[in-house]
Amino acid sequence: MASDSHTWNLVFLQLLLEELGHRVTNLGACVPDELLVAECRRIEPDLIVLSSVNGHGQQEGLRVIAALRACPELRRTPTVIGGKLGIAGSDDPTREQVLLAAGFDGVFEDSGAVTEFRAFVRSLSAGVLL
Repeated sequence: MASDSHTWNLVFLQLLLEELGHRVTNLGACVPDELLVAECRRIEPDLIVLSSVNGHGQQEGLRVIAALRACPELRRTPTVIGGKLGIAGSDDPTREQVLLAAGFDGVFEDSGAVTEFRAFVRSLSAGVLL
């Protein structure tokens, strides 16, 4: 996301997804919303994965999902978010509900997130992921 300059989480996600049989386009850190939307429109991924470790994931995620869902061709693309989504940790019981209501198909934040994320990805057919 635009304000998140961390890269190790992105490398981990890429390796995890490739291990599960998917091709991954990793746009890297600090991706402006406009670039993310443009690349998603160009590539037509099977899944969009957003990751944040700076604690601004919920705030930025709400903005990004609105931009993605505003594009007719991306409206049905499964899109998930995970990592450190708030500055107070994962103690906010409404965060997941808010993000799902905004249009995300999955929110992966707690200690079981990697296992749940793997299960979610396995439910999709192998293809190009962004």
